[in-house]
Amino acid sequence: LPPPTGKRVAVVGAGPAGLTVSEELMRRGHTVVTYEKRPQPGGLLRYGIPRFKLNREVVTAKVTWLEQLGVKFQCHTTIGRDVTLDELREQYDAVFIGIGTPQDFSPGIEGEDLAGVYTATEFLVRGNELDPDSPDFDVGPRVHVLGGGDTAVDCLRTALRLPGTTDVTCYYRRSEVEMPAHEQDYHYALEEGAHFEWLACATRFEGDDTGHLRAVTYQRMELCEPDESGRCRPAPIPDATFTVEADTVVLALGYRGDAAFNQHTPDLATKWHHLIEVDDETTGRTNLSGVFAAGDVVRGADLLAPTIATAAQVARTMDAYLQET
Repeated sequence: LPPPTGKRVAVVGAGPAGLTVSEELMRRGHTVVTYEKRPQPGGLLRYGIPRFKLNREVVTAKVTWLEQLGVKFQCHTTIGRDVTLDELREQYDAVFIGIGTPQDFSPGIEGEDLAGVYTATEFLVRGNELDPDSPDFDVGPRVHVLGGGDTAVDCLRTALRLPGTTDVTCYYRRSEVEMPAHEQDYHYALEEGAHFEWLACATRFEGDDTGHLRAVTYQRMELCEPDESGRCRPAPIPDATFTVEADTVVLALGYRGDAAFNQHTPDLATKWHHLIEVDDETTGRTNLSGVFAAGDVVRGADLLAPTIATAAQVARTMDAYLQET
């Protein structure tokens, strides 16, 4: 490592973007303290990507290596509750925000609060932190996953690996052609036994006398003209509904930025879905002097590779800023 520069940087979020920036700035001689609200560093790498796609030992080894490099991790720390952004700006020469998009999208469907209805994040955390043979996370034999993206496919493949599941089905409101999930993972899910029900949109979750999910009512859809995304817009077919028994539903309908974080940082400029506004994704400058951001919290939920690439670019911009101040 080069000689210490005497500059101190706070990194908020120990996910892919935060770990990348932490490493890049340590390599340039700056002191880095990384804040993470979860019990362990890793973010999406540890808590979001299933074990069958990324071994947890790889994440642990990376974090250990960063600690040996000199990065200090402060977990169980939430910005706004435990320390404010203003306090970080006072204590450090620069601040990087890489908190991702931690809020699952809520569809606002009747019965969404029933036991047995999970967000994708909760389902992936619980489903992938246990040994495959553990009976503690009992989702029942019939699992429905709502959504058609990569997260939905990860949830399908996770459910198939849980004990006791016999019927794991994805319900998607568009067709196979419009499905945004990557083709390779989609075919893996098919090979492993997942089923797909196209042109079906959940409209109601029904519970039993104990408050647990027992069935889902779906609306049949048809495709119309393309919308702003370029995909054909789904529209309901009148009087075309059907109900299917289910033990568990996973809501894999997309992610949003952290609204609570934004409430504690009112001076930080944001845009749609609580994402942080920057001058350019490759520089990551926010409207606050010395505060930078990159990753999903800027561009929305995305793949790992572009997140790491842009975070590395932003780290270089931060280095230039630190050298000038």
